[in-house]
Amino acid sequence: MARTVTTNRKIINTAAAWTIGLLIFFPILWTILTSFKSEATAISDPPVFLFFDWSLDNYRVVLERSDYGRFLLNSVIIAGGSTILGIIIAVPAAWSMAFVPSKHTKDILLWMLSTKMLPAVGVLYPIYLIFIKMGLLDSRTGLTVILMLINLPIIVWMLYTYFREIPGEILEAARMDGATLREEIVYVLTPMAVPGIASTLLLNFILAWNEAFWTLNLTAAKAAPLTAFIASYSSPEGLFYAKLSAASTMAIAPILILGWFSQKQLVRGLTFGAVK
Repeated sequence: MARTVTTNRKIINTAAAWTIGLLIFFPILWTILTSFKSEATAISDPPVFLFFDWSLDNYRVVLERSDYGRFLLNSVIIAGGSTILGIIIAVPAAWSMAFVPSKHTKDILLWMLSTKMLPAVGVLYPIYLIFIKMGLLDSRTGLTVILMLINLPIIVWMLYTYFREIPGEILEAARMDGATLREEIVYVLTPMAVPGIASTLLLNFILAWNEAFWTLNLTAAKAAPLTAFIASYSSPEGLFYAKLSAASTMAIAPILILGWFSQKQLVRGLTFGAVK
């Protein structure tokens, strides 16, 4: 009887997981399918799902109209740079909070997290003025810094959580063997937390890649990433759904491929320390 209940529960859980997964993936699938339709088919009522004349014309038009390679390069540099810079700053901060905590450590962590609840539009004007004064408007450097700052609380929180699972006695043993603070972090702590650091890198790279608010407001042309590339297909004449879907597919394809090949590392990192 107990085995039957367990089996039924597994079946229900599996069915629920597949249902949720398909619901989440359906908008992506619909976007990809729409990218192969004509504009007339894309807005047809009722919608056409699979049975239509497939065409690559939308991709050809998008590639002819826009310099996709430049947008892609900007996205890679900005997302990669902000993630690496964030990790360099967050590792020492998370180490300090995890292994040398003070009575205000939890307050600091909560304050950092609370900054993520601030509406971005509330600080857009002062940041815009600062960027103008410092010559960072429409620059890769400016976007790299701002995306690092807005994701830094998440990076610190994740690393802090992973570091808390590492026994402090190991670091104490390294100190007794004469390891300096830098050697302790670089040669002892970091290798032990590789799964957690890797998942943090991946997650924050994805967040930076998908960021639209700051990229649309702080760039014009020179440093515009793929989010601006997508937005360029919304015009006063209306939305060109098929071409917009083609542009969206080209923008999300690199990150989907990265996520697909990195999913094992991501899951391993997100469950790091869950089982002892």
